[in-house]
Amino acid sequence: MTSFAEYQHRRQQFMEKIGTGTAIFKSAAMAVMHNDVEYAFRQDSDFFYLTGFNEADAVAVFAPHHEEHRFILFVQPKDPEKETWSGYRVGVDQAKAVYGADEAYPIAELDEKLPQYLQKADRIYYRFGRDIGFNHQVIRHWQQLLRVYPKNGTGPIAIQDVGTILHPFRLVKSQSELALMRRAAEISVKAHNHAREFTRPGLCEYEIQAEIEYIFQSQGGTAAYPSIVASGANACILHYIENQRQMQSGELLLIDAGCSYQYYNADITRTFPVDGRFTPEQKIIYELVLQAQVAAIEQIKPENPYQQVHETAVRVLVEGLLDLGLLTGDIEEVIKEEKYKPFYMHRTGHWLGLDVHDVGVYQWGEDPQPLWPGQVLTVEPGIYIGPGIQPIEGQPAVDPRWHGIGVRIEDDVLVTETGYEVLTAGVPKAVAAMER
Repeated sequence: MTSFAEYQHRRQQFMEKIGTGTAIFKSAAMAVMHNDVEYAFRQDSDFFYLTGFNEADAVAVFAPHHEEHRFILFVQPKDPEKETWSGYRVGVDQAKAVYGADEAYPIAELDEKLPQYLQKADRIYYRFGRDIGFNHQVIRHWQQLLRVYPKNGTGPIAIQDVGTILHPFRLVKSQSELALMRRAAEISVKAHNHAREFTRPGLCEYEIQAEIEYIFQSQGGTAAYPSIVASGANACILHYIENQRQMQSGELLLIDAGCSYQYYNADITRTFPVDGRFTPEQKIIYELVLQAQVAAIEQIKPENPYQQVHETAVRVLVEGLLDLGLLTGDIEEVIKEEKYKPFYMHRTGHWLGLDVHDVGVYQWGEDPQPLWPGQVLTVEPGIYIGPGIQPIEGQPAVDPRWHGIGVRIEDDVLVTETGYEVLTAGVPKAVAAMER
């Protein structure tokens, strides 16, 4: 669990960066569907990163230039009747005591109290989100201050996306964050290893999903995203989540599933034969994807550009597809013109942390984003040969013996001071380990 001191440290670092500005963060909304059925609440990641506050209908304000209050929370007040229906609230008084706010107010007082934290700021830091009403509320306060700017010469003259300040902090994980990510990975490893042993012909995809997510829940976690359990040609659908099909002998099963533990996530994909033995074609494609993944992971070390991980995987995959006759032509031309895209249409990974697709820049215009110690990224090359695959013009038709083969292999990798650490190495991926 993240300590009170770490939240304080994060806020201090952040406020040093915004200086004479004021930052505003809105909590996630409580999800409600038909007939007042409430779904599980999940706090906005930026809001949670700076506050640890885990309730809906709240606003956090950071005003390092204010004489008295630098960290302010607006929260739902205590209300025994409503708490009987929807759960206990921290309330205004405890928001200060428990979460370290300099001041706290009922959320209903936001319009009244917010101007005092904006009027001496030189800009507002805010990320426009899906809450259109709150977006307009922030703009309205800004416009009111702009109208009086000519009279007093103070006030915010611009709104800047707060992510440009906060997200570089989130991109590099602290030791406490890494401890939570290791736990998420540990639970995910256990679930994947069990799923591989449990799988056999005749079972349905949802039965495997149930086994995986039981382990997540029994270990204090939840599914980080909708689990993908894709057998046969379903493995060629990148975001397949129906998980209804009955698995058959001779097919592959692709499982992309990860645990979320105290808001931090793991993300693992493994592909293996349902009946324990690869067909010759399946084995060839699997070995090619594994070769690409291993080569890509080897590129992870401080100062290497992020893009190099993807480019390495692409080159290995294209070389293999050319050798197999699934692609033809000069390798440089095939890569430049992306003629491999019918077989490999996504990037090789993404940042990982509080969000599964975590925040952070991948490329700065023409300049690459370098890898830094403390970053965590996924490495997940794949090859997908769907039954209806349509090669790019000038490329050969695909022999039907390859149809329906979909393979992806994904691990979570920490950039260390000297190289990398595979956090999810506990799930085997060698060909021999995938067979039984």
